[in-house]
Formats: sequence, C-alpha cells, structure tokens
Amino acid sequence: MDLEAVERAHINDIVRQLETGIVQTDEFLCLVLSVLGNRRTFWHLPAIIQSLREKEPAMYRELMDLHAHYFRKEPTDLETDLELAIALSMHEQNQLTDTASSEMSPTAKISFADAAKSSCYSHKYSEKTSSSKTEIDKLKHNVAAMHLSQETNRCQAIRQEKTLSSCYNGQPEPEDCVLKSVDCEEVFHVEASVPRESKAKQSRRRRKKTKSAPSGGLVAMKPVLLWFRRDLRLHDNPALVSALEHGVPVIPVFLWCINEETGQNFTLATGGATKYWLHHALLELNQSLIQKFGSHVIFRVAQSCEKELVSLVHETGAGTVIVNAVYEPWLKERDDFISENLQKNGVEFKKHHSYCLYEPGSISTEGVGLRGIGSVSHFMSCCKRNQSAPIGIPLDAPMILPTPCKWPDSDDLDKMKLAKMPSRKDGTLIDWAMTIRESWDFSEDGAYKCLSNFLEDGVKHYEKESGRADKPYTSHISPYLHFGQISPRTVLHEAYFTKKNVPKFLRKLAWRDLAYWLLLLFPDMPSEPVRPAYKSQRWSSDLNHLRAWQKGLTGYPLVDAAMRELWLTGWMCNYSRHVVASFLVAYLHIHWVHGYRWFQDTLLDADVAINAMMWQNGGMSGLDHWNFVMHPVDSALTCDPYGSYVRKWCPELAGLPDEYIHKPWKCAPSQLRRAGVILGQNYPHRIVLDLEERREQSLKDVVEVRKKHLEYLDEVSGSDMIPIPDQLLALTLGRPNGDDEVVRNRTSSFLLPVITRKEFKYKTLQPEAKDNPYSTVLKGYVSRKRDETIAYMNEKHFTASTIHEGAQRHERTERTSRLMEGLPAPSEPKNKSRRTPRKDPFSIIPPSYLHLAN
Repeated sequence: MDLEAVERAHINDIVRQLETGIVQTDEFLCLVLSVLGNRRTFWHLPAIIQSLREKEPAMYRELMDLHAHYFRKEPTDLETDLELAIALSMHEQNQLTDTASSEMSPTAKISFADAAKSSCYSHKYSEKTSSSKTEIDKLKHNVAAMHLSQETNRCQAIRQEKTLSSCYNGQPEPEDCVLKSVDCEEVFHVEASVPRESKAKQSRRRRKKTKSAPSGGLVAMKPVLLWFRRDLRLHDNPALVSALEHGVPVIPVFLWCINEETGQNFTLATGGATKYWLHHALLELNQSLIQKFGSHVIFRVAQSCEKELVSLVHETGAGTVIVNAVYEPWLKERDDFISENLQKNGVEFKKHHSYCLYEPGSISTEGVGLRGIGSVSHFMSCCKRNQSAPIGIPLDAPMILPTPCKWPDSDDLDKMKLAKMPSRKDGTLIDWAMTIRESWDFSEDGAYKCLSNFLEDGVKHYEKESGRADKPYTSHISPYLHFGQISPRTVLHEAYFTKKNVPKFLRKLAWRDLAYWLLLLFPDMPSEPVRPAYKSQRWSSDLNHLRAWQKGLTGYPLVDAAMRELWLTGWMCNYSRHVVASFLVAYLHIHWVHGYRWFQDTLLDADVAINAMMWQNGGMSGLDHWNFVMHPVDSALTCDPYGSYVRKWCPELAGLPDEYIHKPWKCAPSQLRRAGVILGQNYPHRIVLDLEERREQSLKDVVEVRKKHLEYLDEVSGSDMIPIPDQLLALTLGRPNGDDEVVRNRTSSFLLPVITRKEFKYKTLQPEAKDNPYSTVLKGYVSRKRDETIAYMNEKHFTASTIHEGAQRHERTERTSRLMEGLPAPSEPKNKSRRTPRKDPFSIIPPSYLHLAN
C-alpha cells in the first residue's frame, strides 16, 4: 500500500473516531497535524471535515475556530498584501509543475473532470530545496494571516466550500499521448504546452521578484479585468490562470452588446434559445465565484464593448484586460480594434487560445495541398503539419481569486433581457422555455456530468449506433462546448482517460475546428454559397411548407418528431438534423438559408461556424457535398426502428402499430380509428406526396445551375470549381502574410475543383437518363452490428440447412438400397438427438417393388 493510500486511510479512521466521540476536537486537530504536518493541514483540513458541516454543525464550527486560532499570526510588515498575491501566484505555478512531474497512483484513479470539480491541489507535493521551502512557508503563513484578519466571514465561507477530497489520490495528466483512429492515423497529438524546465524558471523568477517587490498594499496595485465571453468556466481557463499570475486583484466582467453579438449580414449569431442558456450559465458562473472565492461578475449592458471597457478601466484603474479569443470574423475585428485603442491608453490587452483545439489562424495547407479541402480528412492532414503551439493539458481550477478593495458598479443580469419571455394580449407570459429549463443543467458541473455519463455508458454504442434518436447514445455536450463551460481540450483528455476506442467521437472535435477554419477563409459562409454558381439555383418560396417544417406539421412523423423536440428542448441528435435538413432542401426545395436561420434561433448549441458549414454542405453549395440524402420514412429504420421516438414527441400517433408509426397514411382506416388518429384533424396530411418526383426535380435544378455556369465546371473531372481566397492561396504557397509575388500580382482568380457528388456529374452528362446508379438516398438500417449479425446467421443457417438436407437425402438413399437388396436397415448413429417420428410417404417402398427385388 503506497504512502498516499496509507495517509488517506489514517485520516478516514481519525474522522470516524471524531464522529463516534472517541476523540475530541482538539485531539482530532493534533492527530491530523501529526499525519499531514502544518502546511498540508492548513490547506486541507476544511475539506477533510466538510462532511460534518451538515451532520454536526456545532462540531464543524468548533474545528474551524481551532483551525483559525492555531494558524493565526500577525503580519510582520506592510508588504503583507503584496506577499499574499505573490505567494498565491507562486503556489499556483508550483502546483502546475508538480502536476506535470507526479506519477499515477495505482490504487486510486480519478478523471480530469473529477479533479477539476474537487480541487486543483489533487496532486501530491514534490520536495523543494530547504531555502525555497522556508520562504514559501513564510509567505503561506502571511496568506493565512491576511485571510483570518481581513474579511474574516467571507474567507471562512470560502474555506468551507473547498472540496479537496482527492488530495490523496491524484491522477497525473499525460503530457504526450496519441489518440489513434480506426485506420491507425493520428486524430490529435497532445503535448505539454509548457516544458517543466520553463515552469521551474518562471517559478524562480517570481521568487526573485518577491524580494525586490515595491512596498504597498493591494490598494496601490492596478487590478486585472477578466473579460468573460464564451469561456464560462473555472477549469482549464487560460485567461483566468493568466489573470492570477499577475498577483493583483481580479475583476471578472461580462459585457453584452446585442448589435455586436448578433453579427453581420443576417448572421443571427444569437437566437432566443442561446440567449436563454447564456442567462442561466451566467447565473451559475456568478454563483460559483461567490461561493468559492467571494468574488462576482460585473455585468454591463453596452452600446459598444470598446467604450464600456475604456470606462471600466477608468473606474478601476486596471492596467490589463485579459480574454480568451473568439474566432467569428466580426468579433475578431472588434477585438483587434479594442486592443489597438487600449494600448494607446497604456492598457495591455492579452488574448489566450482555448475555444478550439487548434487556433484557426494557425492551420496551414502548405505541404498538403488543396485537394479535398472541406473534408475532415484533409483538415486533419493539415493539423499534423501544423507548427503552432501544441494542444497541451487541461489547467486546474484556481483555489483562490484575489478581490479588489472597491468594486465597480454592476447592472442587474435581468437588464440584459436574455431570458425575457413574450407576453399575450392579456399580459400573461408565454413560458416557451419551460421544457428547456427542466431538461438541462446549465452549470459547469452539468457539463462534466453529461460527458461522464456518456463516456461511462453511451460511448460503447457510439461507433455503431450514434444515429439512434430513441437512445441516449450521444454526449449532449454541444451547448456546454459552445458557451465554453467545458473546454474541447478537457473533452479530448477525458476521452483518452477512459482508454476506450472513441475515434468517431473525437472526429467531432476535428469537425468543430474545421468549421471555424472555413469560416475564417469564407467569412460570408452563413449567407452566401461557397460555390458561386449556386447563387442562381432555383428554390421554392412556399411559406406554408416552411412554417409546417418549423412547427413539425409536415405529415411525416420522423421529421415532425425531430422538429418538435428541437422547439421544446433546444436540441436534437446529429442524425435527426440530417433528416430534417434533407427534407427541407431535397424534398421541399426551400433554400438552406431558412434552415440555417431557424437552427440559429432554436438550437441551444447554435454555432455560426458549424451551422453554416453543415447547411452549406446539405444545401449542395458547400465545400464538401453531403454524399447522402435522408429519406423521411426509410431513415427511421436507423434512428427510430420501434417508433418510441415518434411516440414521445408526436403523442397523437402513439396508438399506431410499429409497422405504420412512420407512415400513417398507409394504415387501414379501421386501425386509424382504433388508434384515435384522424388525418387532417389531430395529425396533418402530408404536405408533399410524391417524394421520388420531388427528389428528381431537386437533381434537375442542380444540373440546370451547372450547365448555366460552365465557367465553374472542370472539363476534366466534371467537378465544381470555386475561386480560391487570397489567404488560402498564401497559406498553400507558404506565405501566410501574403507577401508572395504570385499572390500580389495575379490578375484573375485561381479556380479550384472541389468535392462534387457523383450523381451530379452523371446527371449533367445524361440528364434524360431514368436510371441513377449513384443515387444518394439512404434507405436506412437498424444498426450495422445488427445487419452484420443477421447476414452472418443467415449464411450459417443456410449452410447448415443445406448440409442437413444432404445428409438426410444420403440416409434415405442408403436405407432404400438396403431394403431393395434385402439387407438389414442401417443402425441409428449413437448420440443422435431424438426427434418426433414423421411418416415420409416417399420413403415407403411398395410391396410390388419388394417382390420384384426378391
């Protein structure tokens, strides 16, 4: 048994003795001191006695008073405030170094998510030199003195909330790991972002600065403004860690400027569902800061984020503004403008990368080329050649957050009107988000819970049956990723930690990064086709069809169930999104922009980059044509084979039998009556009838576009072509700054052939052909595993039955020949299974034949 396990068992035994009355509170403190020592007892005792807070509140308060009294010391000089901040910064950095160098405990393993939720000090301490340890201990005692003499009530509440139960069974995080896909190619390569040597040097530099630090308290220090955007978390937050390293008070800020957040050119970056989630996510973040650190978020409704930040800088005297970068083009331009203006006023503007695994601007096509651009395989090849900073390992949540002596004014969160409900004429509110509120946990802990549940159970079904809408086989973490309540780096490491085969799940993270890279290259992707020829494509303007699709009243149960789930819960699985998108584009002939805008308004995870990329591909104008079209009826075999999904969201059809639940128009009138279904009254008739005809018309519209714009058609391959953006051409030529002579002096656009469906090429060459050997309409399947099993069993059963029939034929022939020759009947083989005797008229030999044989 290792030392950590021994310590943990010893501490647990002491706690049991305290609860049973064998030892008193003062004896308990002495016993803990004898096991952990002064330094570790100071930090970990509040967590050890946390269980007593509810069961024995009087004993808990007595122990906390003993803890405070034992470690109380008076400040020795006027620099205590400065030492406090520097000590915290040094301790954070030392723990990062200890985390990277510690070894895994074989007896007790925890995941990164568990460690994040419990404590950043979940790893064992490494030994330091005696002089360094003496200096750190001195500073830590000053920390204790400050926390017990200034704002006593607030700080005591903070200590009581610490959950450090994992301090004895820490799980070190891997610094270098390679996650393999099915075909043995790398999905992501993970490396430590800062070497151990660099961290040690940073720690030594901080200790030198401590000796030469100027005198003065926190009042004389310029605070840091920590601007939260889509990084509403404490764990693995580079901006938060960077703010702590300054060793000054940190003022968390959230600014809301609806004009800037909505986007440009009908982007609709923030819809009703996302704003509702944002409201509750901010509430949870603010509550976490209050409970854990005694801090809180300063909310401001702004007409301009730049002007509001300048105002906050003047109010607080802040010298630095720290953010995690966002990558939408208009927001990136805004951040660049803010950075320039703040620097003119002597304020530093620091940006950190955490929203994607790879920073979109760092991806280069040099050495890979442009063939296959838009596909995730091409993107991952580019990532392998990426020379930017590595992904790194998740950062621990801070243990403490320095607060200012004076807080700036804050608006009320309700003033942002993020969760404002519409009202009827009589004044009553329409609570459209009730089901959303009941279906989701909006906190950072909720993100870890969703991911943990998926990795524990759902992931084993994901590779084969991720399309099941009736089963919880997906992770449901997309809203948390969108608002930064869990980082993609944490998801990557958690998936690696499970040691399970999850390449298909991890490729979703690659798709996410790909979407942001394409949005950087094609900033008009949410509103303009990437393939210029498709701007002239003919689309239907039937608003009745569009409204029926939005409300889930198309008459096709699978489509209606998915759209109703979206409206009520703000979410649907990826397979269902493909089904409803195919129906809108391929069968209703409605422009994909309408689908994109509806998703932006109703999805909780509405993401401009991902939605625009997927709707462009589904609408046939993106870089990577979907090589499939989901049939609104047959695809139910895959996602809802037994009709339980439709019965949940279309309860008026619940009484129909399984074979008609997805096609009630084929059900007999008598069965419809028994099920209580009246088509056209409590469930609508189909808004389109001949699906094959509608699908054929969609192909003709595409062929018409391709023939109309032959300048965008490659004569050799028959593929569509697009003009290459200057930035993409510069990246391919290895000139990211655009200083290549070819890029500067070209007079016309380079046209690049891109991925094109084979059926489009075939229909262009043979528009009148009735056959379609490259049809992309999927007929659906229950599951690949089930299909493979059935095929295998059918093959084995056929072989076995053939062999059995041959053996029976041989036995009959031999028996007949023996009887005709007057020989005794063959003996029954031993161990033959008993079977019910059956009269076989063809095996009975007539007496006349026997007479002739004799």
